[in-house]
Amino acid sequence: MQQEIKRYESNARMTRAVQFGDLVFIGGQTSDDEAADIRTQTAQVLSKVDKYLQMVGIDSTRILSAQVWLADIAADYDAMNEVWDEWVPEGHTPARATVQATLASPALRVEIAVVAAK
Repeated sequence: MQQEIKRYESNARMTRAVQFGDLVFIGGQTSDDEAADIRTQTAQVLSKVDKYLQMVGIDSTRILSAQVWLADIAADYDAMNEVWDEWVPEGHTPARATVQATLASPALRVEIAVVAAK
């Protein structure tokens, strides 16, 4: 018997979150306020991650891994981490990779994708 794949907020190009068995994949999230600074953009992105985790009935303590893309790692790494560190529950830090990348819009500073366990 095949396991069901549940998709949340799909369109013709992508799905924001996918659940397969006990795994939850949340696609790259970006800020809605492209004029905001890195701290604000990071907080908005993490809020979106929280929203999708809640949709499937879990929270950030269930995150297994995270991928973080920064438009300017030299300028934004420390400030992004300040927001990240406040958001991640103590004792529940996921495996994480952070790299510099050209994002979809020049005004975007950060994009984050996660994999979590249901």
